Amino acid sequence: MKVSLERVFPMPASAERAWELLQNIERFAACMPGARITERVDERHYKGAVAVRFGPASLSFRGEVELTAIEPASRTLRLLGKGTDTSGGSGASLDLAAHIDPVDASSCNLAGRSEVSLSGKVATFGARMADAVAEQVLRQFAANFAAELQAQASTPAAAAATAAAPAPRPETSLNALALLWAIVRGWLRGLRLRRHD
Repeated sequence: MKVSLERVFPMPASAERAWELLQNIERFAACMPGARITERVDERHYKGAVAVRFGPASLSFRGEVELTAIEPASRTLRLLGKGTDTSGGSGASLDLAAHIDPVDASSCNLAGRSEVSLSGKVATFGARMADAVAEQVLRQFAANFAAELQAQASTPAAAAATAAAPAPRPETSLNALALLWAIVRGWLRGLRLRRHD
């Protein structure tokens, strides 16, 4: 099962500052709900873990992330990730391309295109909720990314001193109410479409 998403999120910072954060894989990953980098193998390879909830099931994936492309001129990077859940019954892979587009001196857009492939048990029971879960994860990631940019802006000296260090963990739990509403909204939309057929 594959889920593809393409989204643009406005950010409260210059393109240069947002690009700095985007390139720092540890800090970038810390903005993703449930994700963390556990080991930096080298400049392009990392090990990490992701915890995600699909309906009644909570899954914990461990895997590897590779920074396959980084282009400072266009402020673009591409990541490939793959992993298996700790029980070994499910697998997931991620292909993510993200870039920063300047808007003005104090704002920019974070644009991303991702494709997530799921296999095993998670693909079976998560199929109906995958789009809603992915959408909610992306929205929360964008909120965390914006919050991290604002925190850096409010303490520029502290941000410079800790730029290479892992970020303090932003809020990473999924907003269950928003997720539930997204699922219900998708279900209602499906009902309306069937009635018009």
